[in-house]
Amino acid sequence: MDKVKKRDSNLELYRIVVMLLIVAHHYVVNSGIMDKIYTDVLSAKSLFLLLFGAWGKTGINCFVLITGYFMCKSNITLKKFAKLLLEVFFYRTVISIVFWITSYSPLTIGNFLRQAVVIRDIGTGFTAAYLMFFLTIPFINILINNLTEKQHIYMILLFTFIYVFFETVPFFSVRMNYVSWFIVLYMIASYIRLYPKKLFEKRNLFGALTLVLILISAASVVLGAYIYKLTKINIIYDFVTDSNTLLALLLGLASFLFFKNINLKYSKFINIVSASCYGVLLIHSNSYVMRGWLWKDFLKVSQMYYSDYLFLHAILSVIGIYIICTIIDFLRIKFIEKPFFRWWDKFEPKLITFWKNTESKIFSKMNVGE
Repeated sequence: MDKVKKRDSNLELYRIVVMLLIVAHHYVVNSGIMDKIYTDVLSAKSLFLLLFGAWGKTGINCFVLITGYFMCKSNITLKKFAKLLLEVFFYRTVISIVFWITSYSPLTIGNFLRQAVVIRDIGTGFTAAYLMFFLTIPFINILINNLTEKQHIYMILLFTFIYVFFETVPFFSVRMNYVSWFIVLYMIASYIRLYPKKLFEKRNLFGALTLVLILISAASVVLGAYIYKLTKINIIYDFVTDSNTLLALLLGLASFLFFKNINLKYSKFINIVSASCYGVLLIHSNSYVMRGWLWKDFLKVSQMYYSDYLFLHAILSVIGIYIICTIIDFLRIKFIEKPFFRWWDKFEPKLITFWKNTESKIFSKMNVGE
């Protein structure tokens, strides 16, 4: 029997870096410290924090590019989706119960149901949008496998023009929806995977581009801070937020291509840590209650603005959150997910047979063909 090929760790390392950037973004934007930043926006502390938290939306792009790169040559199964869905449900319900047991937050029926219903808002909320986007992947794969390469390119150009041009250029606008934006990113990543080019293999080029784009993005934040100081017009994050701004897309794409070409073979440790990236997101960004407890009550981020240890506090908080959440998710996978899906593997064939029979009867009555 052939051994299952183990996935190289370059993009798994990238996934870890991306999630650290997302946690850092939340350190700044979810903690209430932005109010302190605006009082002296050009101070060293404020500029540090603005730059420290500037990369969260770019991180979302990176995360979805990884998904597109791997899933365009894979199949979505009921088990894969069930893992995602149940992971979201697990953390939402368990964390709500923990806060109730510790008397931090009351657990009313309404609050519990709002947490238990994992898909309520698919506008700009990442978790629900990602779940819905995940369900579109089989249909996107059918589409991209029946497009010519030129058609694939033109579709990418059309969609990126609609989303990026109207978001980036002043006096234009486009209503953001993460589900459709994720599909655009998927189209880009799938093109890279399906149509290999020598250009896509130039690690040094994309490493340099990543550095240049980081500097340009950082400069846009600093310039925005300076404009805010003079005029009180807030465009500090306008060129890096939201995910469909030009800099956020280009930086995500350049850094993705850089990490794709790093020669990093399989590392069990990196791949294990990477497997919990989504869990890190689901835990630390679980709900408004979690954000209030974590950033305001436990870490007291806003109060640290006046501390000499702010820089150290920010860095260690992000690393600490990542480590703790990874350990929690590792334990969930080992003691809950894996045992549950061993049972699931026995039950799934019956469920699929039942669904196919039901589907066949319904479509037969509706005279729907294959």
